[in-house]
Amino acid sequence: MDIPIYDLNDGTELPAVGFGTTGLQGADGLEAILTAAENGYRLLDTAVNYGNEMTVGEAIRRSGVPRQEFRVTSKLPGRHHAYDDAIVSTHESLGRLGLEHIDLHLIHWPNPKRDEYSEAWRALVDLQRDGLVTTIGVSNFSAEHLDRIMDTSGVVPAVNQIEMHPYFPQDELRAVHDSLGIRTVAWSPLAKAKALFEEDVVRAAAEAHGVSPAQVVLRWHFQLGSVPIPKSTVPEHQLANGDIFEFELSDDEVDAISGLGREDGRLFGGDPDEHYEM
Repeated sequence: MDIPIYDLNDGTELPAVGFGTTGLQGADGLEAILTAAENGYRLLDTAVNYGNEMTVGEAIRRSGVPRQEFRVTSKLPGRHHAYDDAIVSTHESLGRLGLEHIDLHLIHWPNPKRDEYSEAWRALVDLQRDGLVTTIGVSNFSAEHLDRIMDTSGVVPAVNQIEMHPYFPQDELRAVHDSLGIRTVAWSPLAKAKALFEEDVVRAAAEAHGVSPAQVVLRWHFQLGSVPIPKSTVPEHQLANGDIFEFELSDDEVDAISGLGREDGRLFGGDPDEHYEM
């Protein structure tokens, strides 16, 4: 696969499609990640709370792909938001991954009721300065959370990874990202795939372009400028999920798919003001 590359606001780069690894553990998980690397994925997304940083690191070493070609994302858990804890947690992630640096390190959730995410951000800024983390960003942050960490640090995140799919297109937050030069990364980009793939507008676009419904939705992400990180253990699906650059949706098709959005289309109850992640 030949996946385009985006320039981030800190001068680094990010592939336009990545590979999600949540739930991929053990021998089967290792095989799935290895296959993804063989199929051309270079953005690998993990987290402390996925419990598979060691598996991702092992896949990188076994892949035969030069380390510098990968962009490895990990995420700081809520229990490690205090400044010193965030520093230690990142060193522990590096140890589990077996890497000298993390390419993209994110705060996994803001946990505003605990109110330590500004400390966690200050730690990431310092870790980036010290070269242990190349690019820093956040995940599941609202516009208000972004404002706070930027006001206290003067540093704009390169990435905000958020739930985004046609049922929850996040128009307002993406507009904030665009105004600040923050790249949107989309988790759960295919939503609950079966229901989404049966939507008339998705099926019609798939038939019109001779592609699968999943490819239509992932192309929708690309045309909106978000970076989807789909997960699949099936090699054929991995290849198809990255093969979205040889066709283009019309503006009407993009708008129709975006029209599936609901007032609160979250599928996982993850309101950043309420969700508490340990």
